[in-house]
Amino acid sequence: MEGITQVIVTSLLFALGGVIGYYIRQSIARKRAGSIESELQRRLEQTKKNAEEIITKAREKAEKLEATSKNEFEERQKLVIKAEERVFKKEEVLDEKEKKVLKEEEDLKVKIEKVREIKTEIEKIKENCVSELEKVAHLKKEEALENLIKKAEKEYSADLAGRIRKLELRGVDAYETKAKEILATAIQGYAISQATEITTSTVVITNDDIKGRIIGKEGRNIRAFEKVTGVEVIVDETPGSVMISCFNPIRREVAKITLEALIKDGRVQPARVEAEYEKAQLFLAKKIKDAGEAAVYEAGVLDLPDKLVRVLGRLQYRTSYGQNVLAHSIEVSMLASAIASELNLDDALCKKAGLLHDIGKALDYQVEGSHTDIGGKILEKFNIKPEIISAVKSHHEEYPYESVEARIIQIADQVSGARPGARKDTLENYLKRLGDLEDIALAFEGTDKAYAIQGGREVRIFVKADKVNDYEAQKLAKDIASKIEEELRFPGEIKVNVIRETRIIEYAR
Repeated sequence: MEGITQVIVTSLLFALGGVIGYYIRQSIARKRAGSIESELQRRLEQTKKNAEEIITKAREKAEKLEATSKNEFEERQKLVIKAEERVFKKEEVLDEKEKKVLKEEEDLKVKIEKVREIKTEIEKIKENCVSELEKVAHLKKEEALENLIKKAEKEYSADLAGRIRKLELRGVDAYETKAKEILATAIQGYAISQATEITTSTVVITNDDIKGRIIGKEGRNIRAFEKVTGVEVIVDETPGSVMISCFNPIRREVAKITLEALIKDGRVQPARVEAEYEKAQLFLAKKIKDAGEAAVYEAGVLDLPDKLVRVLGRLQYRTSYGQNVLAHSIEVSMLASAIASELNLDDALCKKAGLLHDIGKALDYQVEGSHTDIGGKILEKFNIKPEIISAVKSHHEEYPYESVEARIIQIADQVSGARPGARKDTLENYLKRLGDLEDIALAFEGTDKAYAIQGGREVRIFVKADKVNDYEAQKLAKDIASKIEEELRFPGEIKVNVIRETRIIEYAR
């Protein structure tokens, strides 16, 4: 029993302790809550105070901004008012001017009406005068005029014929003089120093051993090259060069570029031929395009289609009697434009027609027909103006002239082709003449070397100083000049330059 009693007492004591502890914790918690609440209250009051300060500052800034904005608004309003006043003043001035113009217009209308009335009265008076004269003379106006003309013709026919003849002769002389002045002015305005350009197909090589590589084993390389490029390669004993033969100038130029690339690379093989040929085609296409663009820029004709510009660029590789056709076309364009300007005609039309007059030569080796017909078809395809096509087709008199501009194109073409230095003999005749000049000089005793230079306009002769003295050198120059005059035909004059040179060499040891 005592043990049970102790257990019960112990349990009651634990329960009592738990109750007491609970109340103690509650008391502590209430104290802590009171302190946190007071802290929160204090922070809340501080926050309200800060907020009031911020609101106060914001109000002050807002008041300042409002005052500034109000001042700016007032200033701008003043500026707007001033601008409105200026606009109103201008409107008033314009209104006054408009009223003045309308008044002047009304005055002019009145004056025009008065002039018309006066003109009508004059016509009536004139008709009355003619009627009175017809009544007095018993002749009508047409009969009196016819009688007067017949009488004048009868009395002054001989004098009139003589005067008309003098006027005709004077007019022909004046026209010829004026035409020469116009041509001289046009040529002077486009005076260029252009040597005759001869398109050759010679590939220069640095070593003759390369010829063996070009030919290849049993001719394999050269056959592959000719098959791919469509040209004929001539490998002869001429030192330092290989010739390419083909009637198509574009194909010949592509072959030349291909062969030069192969020689530079050093690997002349059938596989390399095809690869270099494709590169050469692309390279030449770009060169043709660049040449066409440069031509239209130089001539000042910038409204041509791109494809037509490329066709024009092909003329860079076309020659006519040794004259580069693209350079000739640019020259004709400039000359035709200058002549048209002198005559107050359409210089822009002449400039374009002059540039395109030989466009048919870009394809005349591929298409049948004359270059004028081919050129006309090309320009029709690109929708060029009919008057330009007419001028292009008639510049060789194959078609009738339809305008004065077409005549100008023909004149400019003839001037460009016939001027000194533009077109010469063929390459063979040119080289033969140079060789004949040198042979004539070397045939004289005492000559050592002879060189024909400046396109055959000068022959320079070196004589042996120990065999020809100064007097004999002078006589030799005259004899050579006389011999050239007897045996050769040549335009202009040829300068014979005899050089006698004495060289003395000594060594100091």
